[in-house]
Amino acid sequence: MSHVFHRQCHVQLPIIASGEGIYLFDTNGKKYLDGCGGAAVSNLGHSHPAVKAAIKQQLDTIPFAHTAFFTNKNCEQLADLLIDLAPEPLNHVYFVSGGSEAVESALKMARQYFVEIGKPQKTKYIARRQSYHGNTLGALAVGGNEWRKEKFKPLLATIEHIAPCNAYRDQKEGETELDYSFRVANELETRILELGAENVMAFVAEPVVGATSGAVPATKGYLKRIREICDQYDVLLILDEVMCGIGRTGTFYAFEQDEIVPDLVTIAKGLGAGYIPIGAVVASSKIFDGIAHGSGFFQHGHTFMAHPMATAAALATVKTIINDGLLDKVKVRGIKLRDKLIADILPLPYVGDVRGRGLFLGIELVVDKVTKTPLSTSTEAHKTVKKFAMENGLMCYPMGGTINGVDGHHILIAPPFIIDDIQIHELVSKLKASLIQASERWS
Repeated sequence: MSHVFHRQCHVQLPIIASGEGIYLFDTNGKKYLDGCGGAAVSNLGHSHPAVKAAIKQQLDTIPFAHTAFFTNKNCEQLADLLIDLAPEPLNHVYFVSGGSEAVESALKMARQYFVEIGKPQKTKYIARRQSYHGNTLGALAVGGNEWRKEKFKPLLATIEHIAPCNAYRDQKEGETELDYSFRVANELETRILELGAENVMAFVAEPVVGATSGAVPATKGYLKRIREICDQYDVLLILDEVMCGIGRTGTFYAFEQDEIVPDLVTIAKGLGAGYIPIGAVVASSKIFDGIAHGSGFFQHGHTFMAHPMATAAALATVKTIINDGLLDKVKVRGIKLRDKLIADILPLPYVGDVRGRGLFLGIELVVDKVTKTPLSTSTEAHKTVKKFAMENGLMCYPMGGTINGVDGHHILIAPPFIIDDIQIHELVSKLKASLIQASERWS
């Protein structure tokens, strides 16, 4: 019996032995194509020489020094690089150890900013249903993933939630994409006015919603309208790119494709390519200056923030993404993968939608393509798909509760950026076989 408190108490997992490129191998010698990057993490694949070398070099130099006493070259250089890649006025980076910590930090940063500038009455966050922002209590509360929140609701702060931006599910017949974008974005203005703009401090959203809804991108004009509303009512815009950032959608920051700039953006997962845990908040000059010219001290912190080895891994990761031209490759291979999914997977009778950006794609399962009726929750289709995919040597990321936290199933696809054409065909072929096998269980 394992003494590890695993995610699931009654599942016996294979033991990982090694990894190379986009493949992982267990101790029985079985080979798995990593079609989801673990959880959109392993963007450079497994055993990348540049990242491993950076970690080894830092280990030989100094593995750890507490940031209350020292800074380190890696975090300074990484911050410079992240800001070089970001548009103005994003100009400061706060390093943590993962996505949930990044979101918690951003939420507290927003609060302290308004306290520092003399607006302590701003205490309300607004977010969206069917979103996910992390598992710590603040991040969990602001998120809209109902099944993750259910057991902990008595512990969570009350957060206001508005409609998601999901054209496949919610765009009305005859409604243009832009009209739809404005309709759902304007829910933010309505909610701000209901609460009183003087009480609202921030709106939180994923530019491309990840695991909760299955790679749902914002529609054209949606985030531009959101940005206008936030500016009008002195509300901060926090964009969560923990899953969709760091080149995953084809631009380094996902929000670049929506032609807006947030006040705070959270990143993690692919920032360190999975080699060492790391996350960050990228903050605008407004936020930094508000705190710097006030108390001068952000009342927050973690022991392992800006860890020298973690920032070494992340610095090597970001340099590799840029120097190897992987952003362009994500765009090209993302189109190829999406086209292959549309050609081979979308025609299946229980596949309703293929969506996403770059190498961040989602497949939504349905009973009927016309009515978009979801599969029954009793099918546990997401678990069945994962079971057969693993048997077939494919890692994908199926989830349930796609529509409202209870109904709906989707599969998230987020392979390493280094995937090639042959491997794209292998991924789709194994996924199709797994879907066909799984469908025999729920049909």
